Amino acid sequence: MTSQEQLQQIIDNTDNIVFFGGAGVSTESGIPDFRSVDGLYHQKYDYPPETILSHTFFVRQTKEFYRFYRDKMLVLDAKPNAAHKKLAELEACGKLKAVVTQNIDGLHQRAGTKKVLELHGSIHRNYCQRCGRSYTGQDLLNMFDKGDEIPHCICGGVIKPDVVLYEEGLDQQTMRESVRCISEADVLIIGGTSLAVYPAAGLIDYFHGSHLVVINMAPTPRDRQADLLVQEKIGTVLGALRV
Repeated sequence: MTSQEQLQQIIDNTDNIVFFGGAGVSTESGIPDFRSVDGLYHQKYDYPPETILSHTFFVRQTKEFYRFYRDKMLVLDAKPNAAHKKLAELEACGKLKAVVTQNIDGLHQRAGTKKVLELHGSIHRNYCQRCGRSYTGQDLLNMFDKGDEIPHCICGGVIKPDVVLYEEGLDQQTMRESVRCISEADVLIIGGTSLAVYPAAGLIDYFHGSHLVVINMAPTPRDRQADLLVQEKIGTVLGALRV
């Protein structure tokens, strides 16, 4: 039996799946990940991306932060790929209970998935640090297009993306709900993530269900624990599933 047939059999025999995903889920939509050969960590900037994407850097060098953020993070024209679409189908037919994602691109929602737990926030939500007024990602892009180097609220406050930067904590309500969903799942599918970023990767420890499936091109720390390991593109693997 091929790995694809094994995955299909696992999917067919459960109606309690949780998907845990990372940047690799969106690379097939043209969004670069961080750690691959072509990822953001291997590109050249005045500062390393992990420095730029820190709370301290945002506060101290806001203009430089936004120059990088606009160029590399604020991707509003990407389209959901086969993986996003198949997960939405699995939810619509009652098999998938939640998507827990490290991604900030909103592509799971664009594909139609309703229960999406965004561990690291979203580029589509932004807020004024002074008055709390909300802005969309398109609002920020419009400000940049007008020549604004730092987006400001109508009250004059600096706008900050609702994205978890280095040195910032994860939203505790999102974490609690992710723990609940993963701990109650029968099948956990991990896809498109190196499982190198904590505390998000630590959520896997709460899974005690029947089948752990890992779909990732590169090795992960959980490969040995997986009941099924598939080292292929996640869009190809999930896209081939029958729902």
